[in-house]
Amino acid sequence: MRSRILSLTLALIVAAGTAFAQPYPSKPIRIVAPFPPGGSADFTARIIAEHFSKAFGQPAVVENVPGAGGVIAAERNAKAAPDGYTLIVGSTGIMSVNASLLKNLTYDPAKDFTPVSLVIRVPSYLVVNPKVPANSVKELIAYARANPGRLTYASAGNGTSQHTNPELFKSMAKTFILPITYRGSAPAMAALMSGEVDMMIELGPTAIPQIKAGRIKALGASTAQRTRAMPDIPTIAESGLPGFDAFTWFGIAGPPGMPRDIVLRLHAEIVKAVAPAEVRARLEAVGAEVVANSPEEFAEFQKQEAAKWAKVVKDAGIRPE
Repeated sequence: MRSRILSLTLALIVAAGTAFAQPYPSKPIRIVAPFPPGGSADFTARIIAEHFSKAFGQPAVVENVPGAGGVIAAERNAKAAPDGYTLIVGSTGIMSVNASLLKNLTYDPAKDFTPVSLVIRVPSYLVVNPKVPANSVKELIAYARANPGRLTYASAGNGTSQHTNPELFKSMAKTFILPITYRGSAPAMAALMSGEVDMMIELGPTAIPQIKAGRIKALGASTAQRTRAMPDIPTIAESGLPGFDAFTWFGIAGPPGMPRDIVLRLHAEIVKAVAPAEVRARLEAVGAEVVANSPEEFAEFQKQEAAKWAKVVKDAGIRPE
């Protein structure tokens, strides 16, 4: 009897050791996109998920968790197990801006993420509904000043670029434009095209197709230099508001405390995911610039962005909607 018990104990130890030693990943990976389908976060998540599924031999599933400008998804990330099976598309808002913009934030942007890689940087475009009587940034500013409170802009929620960029624009242009909040880029763009709102400063992946289709008018690019994707569109800075410069970024991060070996494994595959010429062409077509930097570089970049936007929020007097 004693020998049977000993044999059973040894078998259980071996089985437990085998289970513990299973190589990562041994089950599906979930990538949370903090906004609805159709926006830049979703676009980024699906490119990475497609590659992960092939490289790891395990499904990588994109889960869209919209709400509160990405805060709901960020809260989930902070509480998730740090085992590499739950990741998030981190962005300018949830990883940098919210720290200085929102009081009583339910997660800590500096502590509740494990940065893996900054994947892309994306310019935005100041776009208006065709009915708006302005064909340049200067004309828009003049109209807004002559009609304070008459214009509205679409926002994807507190801390998102669709919120902070127009607020920076308003501050620099000394105008009053009313924000209208939606649950993400896609519904906000739909509202703009229908005429429900007048304008927005929207990211390339969502804005460029509608600009090319003639459904909205583009007045300016948000970055200091003209974009590769739309070089004929002047920058906001050169066409009426000198000094305006803003871009948005998206990266892959995980819950706090992820093991170093898993972080490095994920980073290596992200680099491979955006390396093919056809993938870069897809990204560049919507104005995205591929970065794919290291976990350490991403972490340092996040700190720099938090400091930058803290100053912008304070100087521009940006407040929650």
